[in-house]
Amino acid sequence: MKRLRVLRNILVRTKTNRILIAYLVFVLISALLIVIFDPSITRYGDALWYCYAVISTAGFGDVVVTTMFSKIISVLVTAYSTIVIAIVTGVVVNFYTEITELQRKETLTAFMDRLEHLESMSKDELKEISTQVKKFNDNVRN
Repeated sequence: MKRLRVLRNILVRTKTNRILIAYLVFVLISALLIVIFDPSITRYGDALWYCYAVISTAGFGDVVVTTMFSKIISVLVTAYSTIVIAIVTGVVVNFYTEITELQRKETLTAFMDRLEHLESMSKDELKEISTQVKKFNDNVRN
């Protein structure tokens, strides 16, 4: 649940949620247009199922469009889906990478600050720093 909240926060902060909402509206309207203009699909649920099959590129074949207009809509849904998936994935990965890098820099800055004050540290604090350095070296080597 926490990961979904983090994902939601990333999408809201980067305004990618607007892209997803526009995409959802586009798919719903596309399904409506398919119901209206394609005689082989008469129910909205079937049109949504067809759109899902197009989006997932599964192409189940149980529902097919027959008119040129519906085929053009199918191509647009496929193209738009590819673009949206690429954008959202890129934004989330980039944001996550930036957060990870920021956390690494903060940790490094705090560690460097401690190193600057070695002379005022107790033996226990020095031992703790030594342990951290050894642990870091072990992680780098492995």
